[in-house]
Amino acid sequence: MSIASAPRAPYGLEPTTFPFPALATMAGRAALGGPRELALACFLVARIVGDTSLEPEALTREQRLGRAQSVKHWLGAATIPPAARNGLSKLADSTASDDRNALKAALESVIAVTANQLDPGARLELTRLAQAIAGQGSS
Repeated sequence: MSIASAPRAPYGLEPTTFPFPALATMAGRAALGGPRELALACFLVARIVGDTSLEPEALTREQRLGRAQSVKHWLGAATIPPAARNGLSKLADSTASDDRNALKAALESVIAVTANQLDPGARLELTRLAQAIAGQGSS
């Protein structure tokens, strides 16, 4: 019997699921500087993409726009390769609109640009996010 399936006390809280654990783990284990900042940047933008695309009713358009601008500001100060910065900035911008095709294309661009710099688990999480967005667009 695994711990996750063990019975909980009636007053126990439901376990929380942490989005993008591989990206967060990579950021925690990466060397200081570029590799860690790239993992953190991908994690940050993936969280915003997930929040805005998988639960679109949770945020207003103004909130999405404000979050996108804040992310772009943070990305400007991060020590990451210019190609990754540009891709992540475009992806952050695409979260403010309702165009799922642009969002998916921007995410696929980020996946391509960061493919050699992220570990397999982190790449898989971004790919699954792109698949979830594509799946919602066809519904």
